[in-house]
Amino acid sequence: MRRAVLLTTLAVVVAAPPAVASAAAARSASASPAATTATILPGAAVPARPGPVLPGLDPAVPTPGAGLAAALDAALADTATFGPAVAAEVIDVATGTSLLHRSATRAAVPASTTKILTGAAVLSLRGGEDTLATRVLDGASGEVVLVGGGDVLLAAGTGRPQAVIGRAGLDDLAAKTAAALTGAGRAAVRVSLDDTLFTGPATGPGWSGGDVAGGFVAPVSALAMDAGNASPGRRPAPGRPFARSADPAMAAAEAFAARLRDHGIDVLAAPRRSTAAPGAEQLAEVRSAPVADLVEQALTDSDNTVAEALARLVALSSNHEPTFTGAGQAILDRLSVLGVDTSGQTLAGGSGLGTGYRVSPHTLVRVLALAASPEQPALRPVLTGLPVAGGSGTLAERFSTATARPARGVVRAKTGTLTGVSSLAGTVVDADGRLLAFAVLADQVPATDRARDALDSLAGALARCGCR
Repeated sequence: MRRAVLLTTLAVVVAAPPAVASAAAARSASASPAATTATILPGAAVPARPGPVLPGLDPAVPTPGAGLAAALDAALADTATFGPAVAAEVIDVATGTSLLHRSATRAAVPASTTKILTGAAVLSLRGGEDTLATRVLDGASGEVVLVGGGDVLLAAGTGRPQAVIGRAGLDDLAAKTAAALTGAGRAAVRVSLDDTLFTGPATGPGWSGGDVAGGFVAPVSALAMDAGNASPGRRPAPGRPFARSADPAMAAAEAFAARLRDHGIDVLAAPRRSTAAPGAEQLAEVRSAPVADLVEQALTDSDNTVAEALARLVALSSNHEPTFTGAGQAILDRLSVLGVDTSGQTLAGGSGLGTGYRVSPHTLVRVLALAASPEQPALRPVLTGLPVAGGSGTLAERFSTATARPARGVVRAKTGTLTGVSSLAGTVVDADGRLLAFAVLADQVPATDRARDALDSLAGALARCGCR
């Protein structure tokens, strides 16, 4: 089941285009056999209970005109807030018309807005219903091999069938493995770890020593418990860093070995790394939440660890090396196949953390529009995963000033923050009921906090705008 809060669910049903609403309803229904759905047709009244959080869309109203750019230009020109190099674009999603274009094709540092691109690419290639297997294979000389398949949200204990974090549990995997071993008359084994699905360095270009130590990301690996959490299952509020394991894959292997002992199998030594033999017999497997839910997790909580794992899946699905460089290029290549202009842009991974990233606002808004298109229903979780202003994820505690408050419950957007960088990209329903996509990238800001508040106010201005 998707982990979205009530506010997020209402935002999908009331404010999204009909295709978005129906996709969200279908995913909710598939998560629970008892769920029912009701189709909300364009122009139909929205049920009064619960009350709508967002205004409804009205495709009959005119597209905003020059007044929209006039309403934002002065704020964007404030170099004391945004620095000398802000780039921005606003488009009308239904028509694709560009309503504001300020250096929109300039490639700037995107920070975590990169996750929008990663989500679109992996959904396009793998599909939202795909799941990731963590397997145990038979090995040589009394060995079993734990093989990572890209799931970095494993539970240390029993999996939770309706969860995203911890859908697959290492205790469940150990129980299945123990049953297979016992059935074959085996009571003692050695445990090996095969985490070779991802290759290359485990930390990205430009990551500082504090990025892992400070808990903002875990080293990239083909399997991990709770995004590399050093205390799996104990998380602070969304968006808050927590201690990460220095070797998430081996920590998972050690937890698996302990659970195997709990189920009556004698584990003869500490786990070691090896590579599973081709064609080895499978003893057990567990599967992650669907990729659509993983994308939503990465976007809502700005989860760098999940985003980097998803980026590796893009690389593996498109004949690129599953490294930071290969994943970044694979994402851009896939977006190009979808018709998005990515010329002159670079990605050094899938999270936006570190150096080597350059993306234009034009690319971001076109990907957002693509995710809303009836021709691309598989991309819808890119929109449903965006945090709701003042309501969920990394936007839950923002939009509190008088000028930003009109955006609360009306804007869904992905944040991006690094030293000297403040960005925001997402969708907004304007005062007339038009769905707009916007992206503002400021990568030379004097103070990120001040720029962040100004971005919230810009989004509030868009929400108030019925501009002609």
